Amino acid sequence: MPATLQNCKEVLKAHKCCVIIPTYNNRNTLARVVTGVLQYSDNVIVVCDGSTDDTLEILQQFEGQINLVAYIPNKGKGRALRTGFAKAIEMGFEHAITIDSDGQHYPEDILVMADAMVQHPHSLIMGSRNMAQEGVPSKSSFGNKFSNFWFKLETGIELPDTQTGFRVYPLTHIKNIKLFTTKFELEIEVIVKLAWRYVDVIPVPIKVKYDPDERVTHFRPFRDFTRISVLNTYLVILTLLYYLPHRLIRKYMKKGIINSIRDEVFNPNESDLRKAASVGFGVFMGIFPAWGFQMLIAFVFAMLFRLNKVLVIASSNISITPMIPPLLFVSYLVGGYFVDDKIEFQSVSQMNLAMIHEHMVQYLIGATVFAAVAGAIAFIVVMVIAKLFRSRTA
Repeated sequence: MPATLQNCKEVLKAHKCCVIIPTYNNRNTLARVVTGVLQYSDNVIVVCDGSTDDTLEILQQFEGQINLVAYIPNKGKGRALRTGFAKAIEMGFEHAITIDSDGQHYPEDILVMADAMVQHPHSLIMGSRNMAQEGVPSKSSFGNKFSNFWFKLETGIELPDTQTGFRVYPLTHIKNIKLFTTKFELEIEVIVKLAWRYVDVIPVPIKVKYDPDERVTHFRPFRDFTRISVLNTYLVILTLLYYLPHRLIRKYMKKGIINSIRDEVFNPNESDLRKAASVGFGVFMGIFPAWGFQMLIAFVFAMLFRLNKVLVIASSNISITPMIPPLLFVSYLVGGYFVDDKIEFQSVSQMNLAMIHEHMVQYLIGATVFAAVAGAIAFIVVMVIAKLFRSRTA
């Protein structure tokens, strides 16, 4: 049964779901938000994160209706959310809806979130705002696109809104992950780590309101953006070292390695263009001067751009050990056309490490150009073969 204003409280209670409202100096909108939320839930946890205005006085009017957690000094939104999670778990809740207290969210959208929670009881539900609508601050729209990109890179999941504060968290999973951030970046850390645990992430559309006359934001662009960038760097490293290999092994073990490779290579739903692009990109990365990281970078971009991972990795192996000397030789020959102080090798046997090191710029330029040309040729060859094969089987 869909949640309605009349039965929403019963629906949330039946699914052991509470609402968490973190707040810090949002006196203009706090009372309205809490009043609206109380129409839909009897289990509301408000975390006062060291507010220095009259927040506590405002919350006194809701005494007996809310569970208040207050502390000083201000420790950041991430700490407030972690405090709310701990309180909700202590009270026996299995789900928690979070909603910001700055007035941008509409409490009536709790109905939308509750319906999604009922349909997907073990999932993370993300309220998806329309960031293209009129009135949305440009820095918020840019920050959201930036965050969406990194989330996709780190998890392989594409979401329209990764910075929304209106979410339903599955607390049974939350209590099993280690969270260490305390500011705005926690909202990224938690969804990435839930995705790494293969928790489904479900976006649902919600309304949003940005009123410049009453909304107060505590996001500090330089400091918080730097924190988020540091976190994403850390998460990308973990992705490369752990999550992507684990995800690939899990997928292949589930279907069988041979079956998985066969399905990747001969995927009938994959176009000839994508297969050719996969081979071309693999060849490019195999020659590109990023020794030691070529296959790793190739795999990451294959995931990001949904290329054929098997074909990318296979073709990037053009740089296997026996091929390294001739690849270096050709790279230097090509690079000689772009530098004045060039070195000319007549054969592969003339190369030595000292000469290569001394003329590194020639190699880097030549290898990059050679990689691009070889990748383009590989792309064309695969396209031609694919067209010929299709014409014969038609």
